[in-house]
Amino acid sequence: MRILVVNDDGIEAAGIIRLAALAKEFGEVWVVAPDAQCSAMSQRITVRGELQLRKRADFPVEGVEAYSLSGTPADCVKVAVEYLMKDQLPDIVFSGINKGYNVGYEIAYSGTVGATWEAISKGIRAIAFSVDMEEDYAVTQAHWSEVTRELLTKDITSHEIWNVNFPGCSLEDYKGIQWDAVPAKTQYFLDHYDAEEISEDCRRLTLAGIPITEAPAGTDISALMDGYISVSKIQSTIYKTSNH
Repeated sequence: MRILVVNDDGIEAAGIIRLAALAKEFGEVWVVAPDAQCSAMSQRITVRGELQLRKRADFPVEGVEAYSLSGTPADCVKVAVEYLMKDQLPDIVFSGINKGYNVGYEIAYSGTVGATWEAISKGIRAIAFSVDMEEDYAVTQAHWSEVTRELLTKDITSHEIWNVNFPGCSLEDYKGIQWDAVPAKTQYFLDHYDAEEISEDCRRLTLAGIPITEAPAGTDISALMDGYISVSKIQSTIYKTSNH
């Protein structure tokens, strides 16, 4: 199987290095990732200006073809599919492992998930992976292969992606896998803006937020709070009407 690995945290992020190493179990791995942090870019692409694609011989996973791109996560998928790998397309796209959960309403902002939408727009299956902000990979490392192997056997339509979030708990506190988690109808972080007055007519705003402490049962957020891996099938009505 030919696997394209992308992310939104950048080519040097711990999550994509770990994902590329894990993905080797399932086949030939290519990495195309932003050369800088690109969180919360959703499915944005670059339509003005140039993109610089650079081969990364310094990528620290042996046997992986790796490139950085001066663009967004969706650009990475688009460039891989329409240029770099066009003669032999990837069979699947793995996006992540994102630093911070992609759950609830935050899914719409996510560059990690945005890359998977770009993948299915090209007719390629995709899975998004995320972990907590502290990047505690104990559960991820122990159960990523199990989750991924199962998802590769499951049926999914051409307008759906899998969204997987791993809890940041210890293995002792890990409870299992919730395969049918529903995205919570709320944000995980309750946002607000911190304001600093620069001059009489100008203020500097900084987005800040605190995580919620409870969520309805059966949702992706509650699953993670309870020590479960959250697996959600998410669909796009836009791609439901496409030719793929």
